[in-house]
Amino acid sequence: MSRTCELTGKTVMVGNNRSHAENKSKRVFRPNLIQASLFSEALGHTVRVRVSTNALRTVEKRGGIDAFLTSGRDAKLPASALRLKRRVEKALERKAAAAA
Repeated sequence: MSRTCELTGKTVMVGNNRSHAENKSKRVFRPNLIQASLFSEALGHTVRVRVSTNALRTVEKRGGIDAFLTSGRDAKLPASALRLKRRVEKALERKAAAAA
């Protein structure tokens, strides 16, 4: 399982530890990832994603997973989020066609 956020694509970064004597040694900065179950109103069920806590705050701020995906640009979303976005858009189209 890779250390990548499924909604934002945030991944491991590399940098240096710097001592008081200015010695350099490599280190990694890992994103704070959690397993989250987010309810999609368009799909009608929960979606389990491995997401960073920062992205989870953004999802809540935007008003849910559906609003987060539909408002995000395709170029900024990773492949897993794009697949979920397409499923949400198709479900919203079906609901709009049924209502009309």
